[in-house]
Amino acid sequence: MFKIKLLILLLNSILLFSCTQQNITSHKYTLDYFGGEQNGLLLRNYLESKLKGYKLYDAESAFLIKGTINNSTSLYITNIDNTSDRNLITTSVNLQVVNTEKNCVILSFQDNISQFYIFSSGDKFISNNQASKKIIENNTDSLTQNFIDTLIFNQHGNCDKK
Repeated sequence: MFKIKLLILLLNSILLFSCTQQNITSHKYTLDYFGGEQNGLLLRNYLESKLKGYKLYDAESAFLIKGTINNSTSLYITNIDNTSDRNLITTSVNLQVVNTEKNCVILSFQDNISQFYIFSSGDKFISNNQASKKIIENNTDSLTQNFIDTLIFNQHGNCDKK
């Protein structure tokens, strides 16, 4: 009797697991050149790493991801007596998935994210540069993950010309 109950539980768990496993996307993607010097290279590396992690990268794919990344910095003062000046860094990304066989855009993604840090006055403090660099890396990583989530879980259109 015990073996029968275990077999029934095993069968139920296999059925439940097979129902939850679904192939969300069958497309594989390749990457285009991203401008923006170091920021473009950082974006490309994050995208390539995440696509390979999800097994969605193929250098010979017809679906090409291209786009731009921009970082802007501005002074952000939070209080009246101006005792804590902060540097606000905003990272904006604009990405498109293009079907190169049919020459059309099948997905457009545009997003931005901002973070700030309290900066110390003077050029001799390297903490300002390190904070800025780390924030740009974090912003790029977050935006890349948002794009991958959109790519995987949203149905994107096709290029049927009518």
